[in-house]
Amino acid sequence: MVIFILHGAISTSMKNRVFFFDRTSGKVEQEKIYGQIFLEFLYGNNRFCRAFAKLIRPILSKLSLMSRFYGWIQTQRFSKKKIRPFIEKFHIDVSEFEKKINGFENFNDFFIRKLKPSARPIDWDSKSIVMPADGRYLVVENLSDQQGFFVKGQKFNLSKLLKNDGLVQKYKEGSLVLARLCPTDYHRFHFPCDGIAKKTKLINGFLYSVNPLALRKRLKILWQNKREMTLIQTEHFGEILFVEVGATFVGSIKQTFKENSCIKKGEEKGFFEFGGSSVIMLFEKNRVEFEKDLKLYSKQGLEVRALFGQRLGKVFQP
Repeated sequence: MVIFILHGAISTSMKNRVFFFDRTSGKVEQEKIYGQIFLEFLYGNNRFCRAFAKLIRPILSKLSLMSRFYGWIQTQRFSKKKIRPFIEKFHIDVSEFEKKINGFENFNDFFIRKLKPSARPIDWDSKSIVMPADGRYLVVENLSDQQGFFVKGQKFNLSKLLKNDGLVQKYKEGSLVLARLCPTDYHRFHFPCDGIAKKTKLINGFLYSVNPLALRKRLKILWQNKREMTLIQTEHFGEILFVEVGATFVGSIKQTFKENSCIKKGEEKGFFEFGGSSVIMLFEKNRVEFEKDLKLYSKQGLEVRALFGQRLGKVFQP
């Protein structure tokens, strides 16, 4: 996720920084990390912190009660006072909001905010597939030929993620999309194309952080954390597996779509309550051709920040 990570060339001064390519600005930018000091304490390299964090991480990540309690705090009226400082610190564009700032009842209400339809134009080309959420994206074109994720040598374990041999066989030579949503992002996720969405399956797990500061150390967080999976049957892209991954302080994953029904590109699928989180999409072999910027920067280990509705790729052409 950070420049040079896959080649092991991170200098000491760069270890706790996160960079991404921003599609909107066309530049490589440094991410402002919400709760960075706390994350560095839990996942950093300081010897004292490492020892103490070993005691704290299991409490925060394996006891969902802690995350639920923290999420509950964000639903209380007194949490409303955090909204304006948060917006100002992270330069969030309030003109996109469906509600006025004063209309939010608490911090979680702001966190799961809806946007004006005009704020996220959708690529309506029937042969295209779009970004399902605002986030920082990495793609793998062929899971059977991984070169490494985040750090050289770390590979994505499909079997542990899916816990289903049939699905592993279906996607083991396919493509993967990983979208990381920061606490500062719009936190609703959407269907990337038309299709039929099947029933959602829950796989219970822990709630480790999915920030790169954590994933550089332990990519396995993605298949240890709580997640929900939905198969989507499509005309042009085969069967897509859509996976939402929870994380530390994520109150819950909320599905808002109707199961076993026809869905349309851009239609809301659900949302994450307070906290950072991730969306994973899996495609069968030779079904999708990703956009050039995603392929270019993913090979460098650099995320691409993109917005819901922008083009992710198109139908694969042999």
